[in-house]
Amino acid sequence: MAAPTTIDEYLAGFPDDKRAVLQQMRERILSVRPDAVEMIKYGMPTFEMPNGYRMYFAGWAKHIGVYPVPRGDDDFETAVAPYRHAKDTVRFALREPVPRELVDRITAHIAARRAS
Repeated sequence: MAAPTTIDEYLAGFPDDKRAVLQQMRERILSVRPDAVEMIKYGMPTFEMPNGYRMYFAGWAKHIGVYPVPRGDDDFETAVAPYRHAKDTVRFALREPVPRELVDRITAHIAARRAS
């Protein structure tokens, strides 16, 4: 099977239940940054912000990974702490609802990273 070249192709490779959660992630990102350009990079859905910064997510067996999630102020770090897995990685377990407001906040944080 060929590697996906679009986000729609990427999502099509998942079972319905996981695909729905991944589609929600996509929609949340685009609701915050409708000007983000969608593409596939490194085999993952990628959103290039107008300032050139990129946000990635990927579906795994038990979670969705979001990359990179750079450090923020104390309030931001408190919000992401339960999901922070590695230095710049956040994971949302597929068995739990994805915290939509936090995805919005992470997207805005990433999009603003180089804008200032």
